[in-house]
Amino acid sequence: MLAELHKSTPEEAREHRAIFGQWLKVLREAEGLSQRELADRLSLDYYTFISQLENGRGKIPAHRYAEWAIALGQEPKNFVKTLLKYYEPLTYQILFDDADAG
Repeated sequence: MLAELHKSTPEEAREHRAIFGQWLKVLREAEGLSQRELADRLSLDYYTFISQLENGRGKIPAHRYAEWAIALGQEPKNFVKTLLKYYEPLTYQILFDDADAG
């Protein structure tokens, strides 16, 4: 099994973050929120942080995952699982690929 694990290259990591950014934007828009409104919901000083995330730059701080999930109308466990898939694909693969195959 370990031989099948694939470590992401920096280019793949950027691609994962870009896809995550698109997903985040879809969630935000589904809630009917502008970037500024989401920033207000999360008590962020700068809404541009959301723009950066949606453009594949940066990461949501781990200690704020649940807040982001709730602000975006998501169940926290599934939200974090999806974050892990994009932020740490190798960890995600180790934890969940066997479970998904069954």
